[in-house]
Amino acid sequence: MKKILITGGAGYVGTRLTPQLLEMGYHVTVYDIQYYGCCLQPHPNLRIIKSDIRDKAAFEKACNSIDVALHLACISNDPSFALDEGLSKSINYDCFESLVATAKNAGVRRFVYCSSSSVYGVSDKSDVKEDHPLVPLTLYNKFKGMCEPLLFKHKSDDFECVAIRPATICGYSPRIRFDLSVNILTNHAVVSSAIKVLGGTQLRPNLHIQDMCDAYKLMIEAPADKIHGQTFNIGYQNRSIGELAEVVRDIVLREFSDKGHIDIQYEPSDDLRSYHINSDKIKETLGFVPKHTVENAVEDICRAFKEKKFTDSLNNTAYFNVLCLKQSRAA
Repeated sequence: MKKILITGGAGYVGTRLTPQLLEMGYHVTVYDIQYYGCCLQPHPNLRIIKSDIRDKAAFEKACNSIDVALHLACISNDPSFALDEGLSKSINYDCFESLVATAKNAGVRRFVYCSSSSVYGVSDKSDVKEDHPLVPLTLYNKFKGMCEPLLFKHKSDDFECVAIRPATICGYSPRIRFDLSVNILTNHAVVSSAIKVLGGTQLRPNLHIQDMCDAYKLMIEAPADKIHGQTFNIGYQNRSIGELAEVVRDIVLREFSDKGHIDIQYEPSDDLRSYHINSDKIKETLGFVPKHTVENAVEDICRAFKEKKFTDSLNNTAYFNVLCLKQSRAA
């Protein structure tokens, strides 16, 4: 299966994944409305379609001759979703089943849905596996979970369906996001020499962006009998927000030895999401084990700062999804 369509392929993960797929010899179609811009470089085997996933005719045309659809597109994170709940629901949920049916009717052979481990909400279980009840705390989490059964409703012998629930992604991408926990902490540690931690005890699963890319490659290449109709957690290090702050502080002080000191300030938080996901299923089924750590992600971002790849990283609209969306709506 050599022809890949990535919805949301100009986003944080897609911008890192797409060049890797091209290098592997795949033909890639990126289908993205580009709320957050596009910094993908031209390539003979890359087709970029600037369009809305709610445009059924455009999506149907894009699916022509496609083997695998990776569905990454969504209004991502809770503040962005809450900015315009009607718009967010229309993109994240209302059009989802139509996307799946359109892809199937167009002859797409495999559909990979990027859900989220945040669908678990709060759990005090030591290991949250894929059969754990979904107890989402926000509409973003809720609709992520509600799409999963809509996908599997359409699975058939000639339409392979798989859902993945990734942990919170961290690390460098040319389309950087500084609204993800590890990335936020690193940005503030480097620029302000101070880290603000909201809460601190909440457990969050983390996944390096390169491991996320490697997982998508696996979803493209895996035998159908291993993944068809399955849901997989994909996470690596489960750490509290407070622990993450300490890791970031220590690495930034090592990478920028002239800083001398970085304050960690703790404040109350109303974000109660806390869960510890177990990713044994994907390891046992497909042999997938993440190779990159939170520490590696922080080091990568520090390296990008040293190479001056960011401009006004605390305020630049391009680095924050919710600010990009506000700008897009105002235009």
